[in-house]
Amino acid sequence: MSYSYISKGERQIPIDDPSGKWSELYLLPEWEEEFYDVYTVKKHGKWVMLKALKKEYADIPEYQAMLEKEFDIRYNLCHPNIVMVNDLEVVPSVGKAIITDDVYGYSLRRLIDEKRLTPKIVNRLQTQLLDAMQYIQENHVIHFPITPDTIIFTEYNENLKLTNVGYDQDRCLTPQNTISDIKSYGKVVNEVLDHLPTTLPKLRKIARKCEDDSHPYQSVADLQLDIERRSASQLFILVCAFIILMSTLLIWLTFRG
Repeated sequence: MSYSYISKGERQIPIDDPSGKWSELYLLPEWEEEFYDVYTVKKHGKWVMLKALKKEYADIPEYQAMLEKEFDIRYNLCHPNIVMVNDLEVVPSVGKAIITDDVYGYSLRRLIDEKRLTPKIVNRLQTQLLDAMQYIQENHVIHFPITPDTIIFTEYNENLKLTNVGYDQDRCLTPQNTISDIKSYGKVVNEVLDHLPTTLPKLRKIARKCEDDSHPYQSVADLQLDIERRSASQLFILVCAFIILMSTLLIWLTFRG
Protein backbone atom coordinates (compact mmCIF):
# COMPACT_ATOMS: atom_id res chain seq x y z
CA MET A 1 0.00 0.00 0.00
CA SER A 2 1.23 3.49 -0.81
CA TYR A 3 -1.37 5.54 1.06
CA SER A 4 -0.20 7.49 4.07
CA TYR A 5 -3.54 7.36 5.85
CA ILE A 6 -3.53 3.54 5.86
CA SER A 7 -1.58 3.04 9.05
CA LYS A 8 -3.88 3.30 12.07
CA GLY A 9 -5.50 -0.06 12.71
CA GLU A 10 -6.35 -0.62 9.04
CA ARG A 11 -7.06 -4.13 7.85
CA GLN A 12 -7.61 -5.63 4.46
CA ILE A 13 -11.08 -7.08 3.86
CA PRO A 14 -11.46 -10.08 1.54
CA ILE A 15 -13.49 -9.04 -1.50
CA ASP A 16 -15.02 -11.46 -3.97
CA ASP A 17 -15.80 -9.71 -7.23
CA PRO A 18 -15.54 -11.95 -10.32
CA SER A 19 -16.11 -8.91 -12.55
CA GLY A 20 -12.78 -7.43 -11.44
CA LYS A 21 -14.38 -4.02 -10.90
CA TRP A 22 -13.48 -3.88 -7.18
CA SER A 23 -10.20 -4.90 -5.56
CA GLU A 24 -7.90 -4.23 -2.57
CA LEU A 25 -10.53 -3.28 0.02
CA TYR A 26 -9.28 -1.80 3.31
CA LEU A 27 -11.24 -0.77 6.39
CA LEU A 28 -10.09 2.57 7.85
CA PRO A 29 -11.02 2.72 11.56
CA GLU A 30 -9.51 6.20 11.85
CA TRP A 31 -12.28 7.58 9.64
CA GLU A 32 -15.29 5.73 11.10
CA GLU A 33 -18.42 7.66 12.09
CA GLU A 34 -21.23 6.85 14.51
CA PHE A 35 -23.28 4.83 12.01
CA TYR A 36 -20.76 4.34 9.23
CA ASP A 37 -17.56 2.48 8.45
CA VAL A 38 -15.15 4.03 5.95
CA TYR A 39 -13.07 2.06 3.47
CA THR A 40 -10.62 2.62 0.67
CA VAL A 41 -10.81 0.37 -2.37
CA LYS A 42 -9.81 0.22 -6.00
CA LYS A 43 -12.63 0.69 -8.50
CA HIS A 44 -11.50 -0.21 -12.01
CA GLY A 45 -7.93 0.13 -10.68
CA LYS A 46 -8.44 3.64 -9.25
CA TRP A 47 -8.49 4.32 -5.51
CA VAL A 48 -11.76 5.68 -4.09
CA MET A 49 -13.24 5.85 -0.60
CA LEU A 50 -16.47 4.24 0.59
CA LYS A 51 -18.86 5.21 3.35
CA ALA A 52 -21.18 2.35 4.30
CA LEU A 53 -23.48 1.52 7.17
CA LYS A 54 -21.95 -0.52 9.96
CA LYS A 55 -23.10 -4.14 9.93
CA GLU A 56 -25.51 -3.66 12.84
CA TYR A 57 -27.40 -0.95 10.92
CA ALA A 58 -27.06 -2.20 7.34
CA ASP A 59 -30.42 -4.05 7.18
CA ILE A 60 -32.53 -1.48 9.05
CA PRO A 61 -34.72 0.55 6.65
CA GLU A 62 -34.46 3.83 8.56
CA TYR A 63 -30.66 3.74 8.41
CA GLN A 64 -30.71 2.76 4.75
CA ALA A 65 -32.92 5.79 4.11
CA MET A 66 -30.46 7.93 6.09
CA LEU A 67 -27.58 6.79 3.85
CA GLU A 68 -29.55 7.51 0.69
CA LYS A 69 -30.62 10.93 1.95
CA GLU A 70 -27.04 11.91 2.75
CA PHE A 71 -26.02 10.82 -0.74
CA ASP A 72 -28.79 12.92 -2.34
CA ILE A 73 -27.73 16.01 -0.38
CA ARG A 74 -23.99 15.67 -0.84
CA TYR A 75 -24.10 14.64 -4.51
CA ASN A 76 -25.13 18.15 -5.53
CA LEU A 77 -22.40 19.87 -3.51
CA CYS A 78 -19.37 20.97 -5.49
CA HIS A 79 -16.61 22.84 -3.67
CA PRO A 80 -12.81 22.40 -3.81
CA ASN A 81 -12.61 22.07 -0.02
CA ILE A 82 -15.33 19.43 0.36
CA VAL A 83 -14.72 15.76 -0.43
CA MET A 84 -16.60 15.06 -3.66
CA VAL A 85 -19.35 12.42 -3.70
CA ASN A 86 -19.47 10.43 -6.93
CA ASP A 87 -22.01 7.62 -6.65
CA LEU A 88 -24.11 5.28 -4.52
CA GLU A 89 -23.44 1.62 -5.28
CA VAL A 90 -23.62 -1.87 -3.82
CA VAL A 91 -20.03 -2.97 -3.22
CA PRO A 92 -19.10 -6.63 -2.59
CA SER A 93 -18.29 -7.34 1.10
CA VAL A 94 -19.53 -3.86 2.05
CA GLY A 95 -23.09 -3.40 0.81
CA LYS A 96 -24.62 -0.13 -0.35
CA ALA A 97 -22.06 2.64 -0.02
CA ILE A 98 -21.50 6.31 -0.83
CA ILE A 99 -18.47 6.53 -3.11
CA THR A 100 -16.25 9.59 -2.81
CA ASP A 101 -12.96 10.81 -4.20
CA ASP A 102 -9.87 9.51 -2.45
CA VAL A 103 -8.20 12.29 -0.46
CA TYR A 104 -4.62 11.04 0.02
CA GLY A 105 -4.06 12.72 3.33
CA TYR A 106 -4.27 13.05 7.09
CA SER A 107 -6.97 14.19 9.48
CA LEU A 108 -6.32 17.34 11.47
CA ARG A 109 -6.77 15.19 14.58
CA ARG A 110 -3.86 13.00 13.53
CA LEU A 111 -1.68 15.99 12.66
CA ILE A 112 -2.34 17.46 16.11
CA ASP A 113 -1.62 14.15 17.86
CA GLU A 114 1.60 13.63 15.89
CA LYS A 115 2.73 17.27 16.36
CA ARG A 116 2.87 17.87 12.61
CA LEU A 117 1.09 21.21 12.35
CA THR A 118 2.55 23.72 9.89
CA PRO A 119 2.00 27.43 9.12
CA LYS A 120 0.25 26.41 5.90
CA ILE A 121 -2.28 24.36 7.86
CA VAL A 122 -3.04 27.34 10.10
CA ASN A 123 -3.51 29.49 7.00
CA ARG A 124 -5.85 26.92 5.45
CA LEU A 125 -8.02 27.03 8.56
CA GLN A 126 -8.36 30.79 8.14
CA THR A 127 -9.20 30.62 4.44
CA GLN A 128 -10.25 27.26 2.99
CA LEU A 129 -12.20 26.04 6.01
CA LEU A 130 -14.19 29.27 6.19
CA ASP A 131 -14.85 29.15 2.43
CA ALA A 132 -16.23 25.61 2.81
CA MET A 133 -18.38 26.63 5.79
CA GLN A 134 -19.79 29.58 3.87
CA TYR A 135 -20.62 27.33 0.92
CA ILE A 136 -22.39 24.80 3.17
CA GLN A 137 -24.47 27.52 4.78
CA GLU A 138 -25.35 29.11 1.44
CA ASN A 139 -26.73 25.71 0.37
CA HIS A 140 -28.70 25.35 3.64
CA VAL A 141 -27.01 22.08 4.53
CA ILE A 142 -27.46 20.74 8.06
CA HIS A 143 -24.47 18.80 9.33
CA PHE A 144 -22.73 17.44 12.39
CA PRO A 145 -20.24 19.75 14.17
CA ILE A 146 -16.97 20.35 12.36
CA THR A 147 -14.13 18.79 14.36
CA PRO A 148 -10.45 17.97 13.77
CA ASP A 149 -11.61 14.44 12.86
CA THR A 150 -13.70 15.69 9.92
CA ILE A 151 -10.99 17.96 8.47
CA ILE A 152 -8.45 16.38 6.14
CA PHE A 153 -5.27 17.88 4.74
CA THR A 154 -4.00 16.42 1.49
CA GLU A 155 -0.59 14.80 1.67
CA TYR A 156 1.40 16.85 -0.83
CA ASN A 157 0.04 20.42 -0.86
CA GLU A 158 -1.86 20.48 2.46
CA ASN A 159 -5.15 21.56 0.90
CA LEU A 160 -8.10 21.28 3.26
CA LYS A 161 -10.99 18.89 2.61
CA LEU A 162 -14.11 18.55 4.74
CA THR A 163 -15.79 15.17 5.22
CA ASN A 164 -19.15 14.37 6.79
CA VAL A 165 -20.54 17.70 5.61
CA GLY A 166 -24.29 17.08 5.52
CA TYR A 167 -27.11 14.77 6.41
CA ASP A 168 -30.09 17.07 5.80
CA GLN A 169 -31.08 20.22 3.97
CA ASP A 170 -33.55 22.97 4.80
CA ARG A 171 -35.07 25.88 2.94
CA CYS A 172 -33.37 28.25 5.36
CA LEU A 173 -30.90 27.68 8.17
CA THR A 174 -31.71 29.05 11.61
CA PRO A 175 -29.40 31.54 13.35
CA GLN A 176 -28.58 28.74 15.76
CA ASN A 177 -27.19 26.62 12.89
CA THR A 178 -24.88 29.48 11.91
CA ILE A 179 -23.78 30.17 15.47
CA SER A 180 -23.10 26.45 16.07
CA ASP A 181 -20.80 26.39 13.04
CA ILE A 182 -18.92 29.45 14.27
CA LYS A 183 -18.51 27.92 17.73
CA SER A 184 -17.21 24.70 16.17
CA TYR A 185 -14.71 26.75 14.19
CA GLY A 186 -13.52 28.46 17.37
CA LYS A 187 -13.03 25.13 19.13
CA VAL A 188 -11.00 23.73 16.22
CA VAL A 189 -8.74 26.79 15.97
CA ASN A 190 -8.25 27.01 19.75
CA GLU A 191 -7.18 23.38 19.88
CA VAL A 192 -4.71 23.92 17.04
CA LEU A 193 -3.29 27.00 18.76
CA ASP A 194 -2.89 24.99 21.99
CA HIS A 195 -0.50 22.68 20.13
CA LEU A 196 1.59 25.21 18.21
CA PRO A 197 5.16 26.00 19.32
CA THR A 198 4.40 29.71 18.98
CA THR A 199 1.62 32.08 20.01
CA LEU A 200 -0.67 33.80 17.53
CA PRO A 201 -2.51 36.33 19.73
CA LYS A 202 -4.66 37.86 16.99
CA LEU A 203 -5.95 34.49 15.81
CA ARG A 204 -6.42 33.36 19.42
CA LYS A 205 -8.57 36.42 20.09
CA ILE A 206 -10.76 35.60 17.08
CA ALA A 207 -11.09 31.95 18.11
CA ARG A 208 -12.18 32.93 21.60
CA LYS A 209 -14.72 35.38 20.19
CA CYS A 210 -16.15 32.50 18.13
CA GLU A 211 -16.89 30.57 21.32
CA ASP A 212 -18.22 33.60 23.18
CA ASP A 213 -21.85 33.09 24.23
CA SER A 214 -22.60 36.72 23.37
CA HIS A 215 -22.15 35.71 19.70
CA PRO A 216 -20.05 38.62 18.39
CA TYR A 217 -20.03 36.95 14.95
CA GLN A 218 -23.50 36.60 13.45
CA SER A 219 -22.30 34.98 10.23
CA VAL A 220 -19.31 33.28 8.65
CA ALA A 221 -18.91 36.42 6.52
CA ASP A 222 -18.47 38.50 9.70
CA LEU A 223 -15.78 36.10 10.87
CA GLN A 224 -14.00 36.15 7.50
CA LEU A 225 -14.03 39.95 7.47
CA ASP A 226 -12.44 40.11 10.92
CA ILE A 227 -9.69 37.68 9.90
CA GLU A 228 -9.03 39.58 6.67
CA ARG A 229 -8.97 42.91 8.51
CA ARG A 230 -6.43 41.63 11.01
CA SER A 231 -4.35 40.05 8.24
CA ALA A 232 -4.37 43.36 6.36
CA SER A 233 -3.31 45.14 9.53
CA GLN A 234 -0.40 42.73 9.96
CA LEU A 235 0.62 43.28 6.33
CA PHE A 236 0.49 47.07 6.78
CA ILE A 237 2.75 46.83 9.83
CA LEU A 238 5.22 44.65 7.93
CA VAL A 239 5.25 47.06 4.97
CA CYS A 240 5.82 50.05 7.28
CA ALA A 241 8.62 48.22 9.05
CA PHE A 242 10.23 47.41 5.70
CA ILE A 243 10.00 51.05 4.55
CA ILE A 244 11.55 52.29 7.81
CA LEU A 245 14.34 49.73 7.52
CA MET A 246 15.13 50.67 3.91
CA SER A 247 14.99 54.40 4.71
CA THR A 248 17.38 53.92 7.61
CA LEU A 249 19.72 51.91 5.39
CA LEU A 250 19.58 54.58 2.67
CA ILE A 251 20.37 57.38 5.17
CA TRP A 252 23.25 55.35 6.59
CA LEU A 253 24.68 54.73 3.10
CA THR A 254 24.30 58.43 2.20
CA PHE A 255 26.20 59.67 5.28
CA ARG A 256 28.74 56.92 4.93
CA GLY A 257 29.49 58.06 1.38
